Parts: sequence; structure tokens; C-alpha cells
Amino acid sequence: MVPMTVLVDEQPKCVVRPHDMKGLQRFLRNGKAWLLAGRPEGKVSFREADDAERAIWRNASDLHRAWGGDDEDFFGVPL
Repeated sequence: MVPMTVLVDEQPKCVVRPHDMKGLQRFLRNGKAWLLAGRPEGKVSFREADDAERAIWRNASDLHRAWGGDDEDFFGVPL
């Protein structure tokens, strides 16, 4: 999948690149406490990352690979 931006109350929270939609749904379910920290009644949604958000994700991914990390091990970055 392409990098996706996760939003809380329409505000970008993080950019992730799941392997498939099932992985994205699992992240949203398992990460709900982190995503909604400080906004227990917040609404979580997602969309494809825009160019600026994709650049942030790419820079973090490049840093991850620079220390020897694998593409498969890198999931995302907070915004």
C-alpha cells in the first residue's frame, strides 16, 4: 500500500504504510489508545498521504534503512 495519513478529528496524527487494508485496520484497532490520547471521544479516520506527509514518511524510512533496518520492519512515523 501507499503511505496513509491517520487523522484524529480530521487532524493528521501519523503517517503509516501498512502492507494491506487488514493491517491498517489492525493498527487502528490496536493503536486506538495512542491515537486518541487526550481526545477519548475523537473520531479516527485515514486518507492517502499528501506530498508533504509522504516526504516526512520517506525521510523517516530512509533513516530507518540507514542504520540497517529492513523495509518490512518500518511501519510509520508520528506527525
